[in-house]
Amino acid sequence: MKLSLLMAGAALTMVPATFAHAANVQITAQNPVIELSVSEQVDSAPDTAMFSTGVETKAKTATEALRQNSVQARAVIDRLKSLGIAEKDIQTTGINLRADYDYDQQSRENRFVGYVVSNQVSATVHDISKLGKILDAVVSSGATNLNGPTFSIDDDSKVKEVARERALANAKARAMSYARSEGYTGVRVLSINEGISNQSYSPMPRMKNEMADSASAPVEPGQVGTVVSLSITYEMTR
Repeated sequence: MKLSLLMAGAALTMVPATFAHAANVQITAQNPVIELSVSEQVDSAPDTAMFSTGVETKAKTATEALRQNSVQARAVIDRLKSLGIAEKDIQTTGINLRADYDYDQQSRENRFVGYVVSNQVSATVHDISKLGKILDAVVSSGATNLNGPTFSIDDDSKVKEVARERALANAKARAMSYARSEGYTGVRVLSINEGISNQSYSPMPRMKNEMADSASAPVEPGQVGTVVSLSITYEMTR
């Protein structure tokens, strides 16, 4: 917590302070002010997961590398859709074409061998109980890489409200404590600025080496922390 107690002189002389806000609203304080920064976190179980996957292909020519990649990428995307992932929850995040080289130890030079094409897509899963099976199925359909998942809450408005209320109560209690210690009986809010962030506490999924195994990749969603941070300026009141 950051505390800044702004006063003029040891006698707590009243000093006007002006605060500028959006829409040019001017608020003037006639008494000393307190500036507090507080954060509150509420942990809850996630209900949404996002991961990225894709395919990488190599060929002698750029045209052939792209053709092969397009076939395999389409197979992965079609598999995602067949698993119940809506089209709006599947997004292409990057298609890359680059020359491929091998380092020749004898000549100590890079030798051109062809081209590499990669196609990456991200997918959002709204039923995370199926995530392990989905990851297995994607790899079985031809995906050559897998990243994620990241977990979140689809509608975290209620969680944010709880964190916000706790932060406000905590800040006011601290402000009242400082005000009373200086001979004041109350405080009033002059300004509030809010910031929101999310933290995920879950391990990466462990993909099995043998994808033919009937067991799906184990995934532990853990908890998601919703953090509300407030910067509040109070005026001490009599």
